[in-house]
Amino acid sequence: MEVSYPNHSSSFRGVAPLRLKLIACEVLYREFCTVVAQSPNVVDVEFLPKGLHDIGQKLMSRRLQEVLAAVDPDDYDAVLWGYGLCSNGLVGLQATKIPLVVPRAHDCMTLFLGSKERYLDYFTANPGVYFKTSGWIERAQDIGQYGPDSIQQQHGMVQSYEEMVEKYGEDNAKFIYEQLHDMTANYSQMTFVEMGIELDDRFEREVERQAADKDMKYAKVAGDMTLIRQLVDGPWDDDRFLTVRPGHCVATSFNESIICEEAA
Repeated sequence: MEVSYPNHSSSFRGVAPLRLKLIACEVLYREFCTVVAQSPNVVDVEFLPKGLHDIGQKLMSRRLQEVLAAVDPDDYDAVLWGYGLCSNGLVGLQATKIPLVVPRAHDCMTLFLGSKERYLDYFTANPGVYFKTSGWIERAQDIGQYGPDSIQQQHGMVQSYEEMVEKYGEDNAKFIYEQLHDMTANYSQMTFVEMGIELDDRFEREVERQAADKDMKYAKVAGDMTLIRQLVDGPWDDDRFLTVRPGHCVATSFNESIICEEAA
């Protein structure tokens, strides 16, 4: 079904090019830059720091709504979100004059693997898996992005080992430091998702090294750019994307569709 919106020359599901605003997490930087460069649509991109995931749902939602409020609706046909449900940060996100398009994904690994079904299948077959991609290696370990509101700051996770020794003593500091900084303690396998856009094998080698350091099984799986590309190019079918109409907001559906819209 084709839906038209007033004050916009393009129909929402009409013939390209559409003028689109993409707001995405920086861990998908390389992937979205690749598809935007090849898209038939005109796409303006804004990347947000991965650290937004670490300030809690309420503050993350507030920050995303502020970013959305700064978008001029007269300039675009829709706003695309390069996020999964991710810490429930998108819950409550409200469309005003133009629609929002959100992938039906629990987190970004659905985007990297190409579909929510493939993500679920892989996770079920490999319990205890910890995923890595080029973006997670490049952009997810910069402690400088953790502001005073972050979980890491509030729980002392960004303190150096030397600072902990001074505060707690050497024996206590060693135990606390290991507990706070080993985010993979409950995982048994580290899987590198290769997206096919990497220039060389440096990211794969780094994931292999990290897996060996933590005595974890290493695996590699081919990523799939389909969902990322379709978010940028359209059309947005209801099975893979939620289209939030003006006057509505993102909500959790608590079923296989993951998210739904409700009246704002």
